[in-house]
Amino acid sequence: MPTHSRSAVVLSHLAFEDLGSLEAPLRQRGLDIETIQASTAHFPLPQTQSCELLVVLGGPIGVYQQQEYPFLSDEIACIGERLAAGKPTLGICLGAQLMAAALGARVYPGGKGAEIGWFPLRAAGGTQTPDWFAPLLEPGLSVFHWHGDTFDLPKGALLLAGTERYPHQAFAVSDFALGLQFHPEVNADDLESWYVGHACELHHAGIAVADLRSSSRKHSAALGLAAARFWDLWLDHVL
Repeated sequence: MPTHSRSAVVLSHLAFEDLGSLEAPLRQRGLDIETIQASTAHFPLPQTQSCELLVVLGGPIGVYQQQEYPFLSDEIACIGERLAAGKPTLGICLGAQLMAAALGARVYPGGKGAEIGWFPLRAAGGTQTPDWFAPLLEPGLSVFHWHGDTFDLPKGALLLAGTERYPHQAFAVSDFALGLQFHPEVNADDLESWYVGHACELHHAGIAVADLRSSSRKHSAALGLAAARFWDLWLDHVL
């Protein structure tokens, strides 16, 4: 009798914004990885409900642009169905915003401008940080951000962290889902593709690629070590 293969389904919005450092821990756990380009997908997608883990990655569009990008409505419904069923789900950047929208929260352009670069996280006050999130809150650690939008905290979600500019950077839904506004999956070498793909945004934001590259070289190794510990702890927690 054939055995059931365990899988992770990835909803992607840009080819170069990929799983990064998350790919190896998924494969080490024996998960087959199926990547689907959300913008050209034919929803509904049965595999997004049957897989062991759904990962929704980043992208440069806004949740509120559903008239311009109609697939977003279907993607939000897909994520909402997954969350309603209490199945392991991870959203990164746009993915976290789509999760927030699926949970009924407002997503909107941030009032303090784009947050692009390396900045430390702050633990949310008034709550105990889960052990699996602690590696990303280590003193002196900076994580990578690239977003202009933000979101209200979804009802019933647990706020885990913020930054000086935007207070909602990470939230957990019960013990099965996680939304991250920042990018723990990146490394300095892979970010070279981001600088090309998002060249217009960097130009309009007045951010020099050389400065961003220098910061990435400075902070990437430490993030890689912290992210490796975080991925292992969180995946052990949800899978």
